[in-house]
Amino acid sequence: MEKENEETHGNPAGNPAETQEPTNGVSTPEDLEAIKAQLEEEQAALAEARAQLEQTMSEKDARIVALEAQLSQAQQAAESLRAEGVAISETNARAIAKYLDAVKAANPAIPPDIIAGATIEDIDASVEKAQSIAIAVKASLEAQAKETRIPAGAPARENINLDGLSPREKIVVGIQQKQGGTS
Repeated sequence: MEKENEETHGNPAGNPAETQEPTNGVSTPEDLEAIKAQLEEEQAALAEARAQLEQTMSEKDARIVALEAQLSQAQQAAESLRAEGVAISETNARAIAKYLDAVKAANPAIPPDIIAGATIEDIDASVEKAQSIAIAVKASLEAQAKETRIPAGAPARENINLDGLSPREKIVVGIQQKQGGTS
């Protein structure tokens, strides 16, 4: 009867060596071997994928560590440059203040309040402007001086008007004239 079952249920060609279907829901040893081989292949593929994932994760971790180190170095460099920039700014401010003092001392004809500036260029521009103003004022004063000529020498002597003087003041004027002085 087994032969009949194998022939009628499992194999239409009637060959019992070829794959047989289970008769009562139980897998045959060949099916179990195939499933076992397939499971081993999947486990091997899973192990390979896990190894690749672990390698990728360790590479990413190493990359993160390297980037964090670079970031730390960049932050330190930025802080160093910031401190250097502050020092340079302070030195520049002191140098500009000394330059301003030197320019004021070198130009005594210009009032110190007129010379000002936050940069060397500003200071130079204020000096040029002040010098041009000074030149214009000097030219204006010279022009006024030429217009109002005062003759050289002492003015001519005139008689002193004694009207309105008290008798005592008249006596003082008379004594002064005798002694050679004038009032």
